[in-house]
Amino acid sequence: MSRLPPLPALQAFEALDRLGSATAAAEELNLTQSAVSRQLQTLETQLGTPLFLRDKRALRLTPQARDYAQTVREALERLTQGALALRLDPQGGALRLAILPSFGMRWLVPRLPDFARRFPEVTVNMTTRLRPFDFAAEPFDAALHFGPPDWPGTDALPLLTEKARPVAAPALLPEGPVSLEELRHLPRLHIETRPSAWAEWYASQGAPPGPLPGTRFDQFTTILQAAVHGLGVALLPDYLTETERADGSLIAATTAPPVSLGTYALVWPNDRPPPPALIKFRDWLALLTEDDDALPR
Repeated sequence: MSRLPPLPALQAFEALDRLGSATAAAEELNLTQSAVSRQLQTLETQLGTPLFLRDKRALRLTPQARDYAQTVREALERLTQGALALRLDPQGGALRLAILPSFGMRWLVPRLPDFARRFPEVTVNMTTRLRPFDFAAEPFDAALHFGPPDWPGTDALPLLTEKARPVAAPALLPEGPVSLEELRHLPRLHIETRPSAWAEWYASQGAPPGPLPGTRFDQFTTILQAAVHGLGVALLPDYLTETERADGSLIAATTAPPVSLGTYALVWPNDRPPPPALIKFRDWLALLTEDDDALPR
């Protein structure tokens, strides 16, 4: 093809696929049904391949056309998101960042005032995402990630090697830290995003994990409060429990040292040039990691 199909034809095609009829597509696009039909004919002619299965009652897409409609839908959504971002940030000074809620709030946010002082022209907009996503389908410039560097299609900057230890409320441990064997008999709390964390922790101690029953939570903020209120022993990152261990509302459940269960990183898509706001943010984080003894070299 020497040129792209016209945008009105693509909009009519996407609406037909999504709404199921040319009449509904015409109503949404504020066109007549005959105008929508002409746009669909234009698209089919330019692509040079049948897109529709025609019968007397309905106009249906071929299986290949349905796949193409999904591609068109994603492209139109990207164009809409890009236009919105341009209207809201015409100077390109905003960074759209997906964060892990606990790490973002406990580790990143306290450091952001320094970034704001250095780069007052950049606004960091943050939205929670608990798991990796497709940068091509989401309106983000970068994301915070925990685990191995296995996010497809991204480059990464390591930020923090997490150290974790079992902690519990003092009321649950009246005699203080207990042995690994005694720990097995206490109720344990689990985080859904890390289903193998307890097993990995036991393995790091050279001990078989055994059965691992316990209550499950979807976020660190809730599991932290559950541990503080004595619901069970939680395996939590040190950065997350600094305040609670300092004020005595949580204590170490065993004398075993904290162990590393993974690394936090900033990740960004490698199929496009990073925007200026991301370059500033990434370089600032790189300087931050060099200055912090707790961060990996």
